[in-house]
Amino acid sequence: MKKIRKIVSLLLCMMLAVSMLAACKKDEVKTDTPADTASTTTDTKEEATPTVAPATDATAEKVQLKLGIWPEDTLTADIELHKGYVATFNATHPNVEVVPSYYKYATDTFVPLAESGNLPTIFESWYTEPQKLINGGFVADITDILQERGWLDIINPSIRDLLSKDGRIYGIPRDGYALGLMINVALFEEAGLVDADGYPLYPKTWTELAETAKKIKDATGQAGLCLLAKDNAGGWHFSNIAWAFGATLTLEENGKFVSNIDSPEAIAAMEYVKSLKWEYDVLTPDPTNEDWGSGFVELGTGAAAMYIAANDAVNQPTQVNGLPVDKLAMTALPAGPNGDQYSLSGGTPYMFSKNATVEEINAALDYLEVMGKAPVATEDAIAGMRADAQSKVANGVPVIPRFPCWIADDVLAAEADVTAEFGNVDTKLFDTYFAAIKSDGNLRLEEPGSAQDLYSELTKVLQAVVTDKNADVAALMKTADENYQTLLDSGVNK
Repeated sequence: MKKIRKIVSLLLCMMLAVSMLAACKKDEVKTDTPADTASTTTDTKEEATPTVAPATDATAEKVQLKLGIWPEDTLTADIELHKGYVATFNATHPNVEVVPSYYKYATDTFVPLAESGNLPTIFESWYTEPQKLINGGFVADITDILQERGWLDIINPSIRDLLSKDGRIYGIPRDGYALGLMINVALFEEAGLVDADGYPLYPKTWTELAETAKKIKDATGQAGLCLLAKDNAGGWHFSNIAWAFGATLTLEENGKFVSNIDSPEAIAAMEYVKSLKWEYDVLTPDPTNEDWGSGFVELGTGAAAMYIAANDAVNQPTQVNGLPVDKLAMTALPAGPNGDQYSLSGGTPYMFSKNATVEEINAALDYLEVMGKAPVATEDAIAGMRADAQSKVANGVPVIPRFPCWIADDVLAAEADVTAEFGNVDTKLFDTYFAAIKSDGNLRLEEPGSAQDLYSELTKVLQAVVTDKNADVAALMKTADENYQTLLDSGVNK
C-alpha cells in the first residue's frame, strides 16, 4: 500500500508540475502562479486541437439534460454565467432542453434519489464515493462514449483508477484539490503578524500554528483557527493532521483493511487538537457547529484567522462570504513533530445517472466543453475557460492554477494561458502552497478502506475532546478503532 501511495503521489505531483510549468510559457519571469496584471482580450489559439463533432445531432429527437451541476440559488453570478453557457450550447444543440437540477451530493440523500430514478443526468460527488456508487449500480458506464470522443486515455491515470472498475470507467474529473491552510490576511495584519513587506508570517509547524493562533486571539479577540467537528468533514481534516504526527489510520494486511486509529501517533494528534481548545483556547466558540461551509463563513467574515481548505474552494471565503481578494492567502499545511508534512489530495468527479441515455450523456459532455471543463482546447472550450476566469475577476475570486486532472498538453497550455491572462492576486500569497504540493511525497490520497466511515468515527472523538476538558483521548480513540474495524469487516473486508 505504501508503494502504491508513493507512486500515486508521484503521478499527481508530476501532473501538477506540468500544469504549473505550462503557466510560465507566456512570461518566463513568472513562477507557478498567475500574472500580476490582467488583459481583457486575447486571440483564439490557432493551435488548439479540435475535438470530435458533438455527439448530439441538432436534427435528432428532443433530449432533456438535467444539470445537477447547476449553481445553487445563492450564487446568482454563477447562474448568469451558466445562462450564457446554455445559450452557446443551444446554438449547436437546439434539440436539447437544459433543465437546472442543482444537487449537492450527500450520503444520506443519494441512495433514495437514485433508487427513485430522480438523479439528474450529471452530478458531482467526491473521490471517496465512486466505488460505492459503481458497486451499487447507481451510475452509468461511460467507457465507450469516452473512447469514441478520444478522452479515455488523457485522464490523469491516478484519477482514472478511482473512477474505474474491471477496466470500465464511470465518471470523469471535474477538478482535483490538495488541502492547505487558508489565511485571513487582515487578521494577521491586525495582530502584527506580517513581515517587512506585509506578507503574513504563517506557521510552519503545528506547534507554531497553536502559538500563532494564540497571538491572534489575544490581539484581535477572534479565533485563531476554525476547527470542524460537526460532521465527516471534521474527520477528513483531522486525518491530515494525524499524518503530520506520523500516523497511518488504515493498514492493509493479507488483502484486508485494518483500523489503526488508536496508534500512539494518532492519539498524539488528537491530544494536540484537544490542547487547541483547553490549553490555547484559540478555536471558534463551538466547533461542533462548524462544518465545511461554516468554516468559510468564519474565515471570510473575519471571525477566524486560519482554516484548513483546498485550492478549488477559494470562491468560498471571497465571493460567497465577502473577504476581499487581496486579503486571502494560502500556504502549506504545517509539519508535525518529526517534520512530516502532507497535503491530502482528492477532488470532485462528474458522474452520470444509470438511467441516462447515451444521447443525454453526450449532451452533458458537450455542455462541459462549453463550460471549459472538458479535455479539449477548442474555440468554445477556451471561450468557456475565459468566461469562467472573467467571472472570477468580476466577483472577487482568486484566479489561480487548477489541479491537473487531464494530461492533454494543449488543454494544460490553454488553462495556463488563461490563468496568466486573468491573474488577479499577488502570487506571493499562494507561492508557498503551490511549492509544497509540487514537492516530492507531499500529496497523499485519502485513507483506503472506507474513508467516510473513518471520518465519522474520528468526528465523534473530535466532538468529545472539544466539549469535555477531561475527555480520555486514548480510550476514545480505542473505541473509534474498534467501531471502524467493525465497519470495515461488515462492509469492505468480504
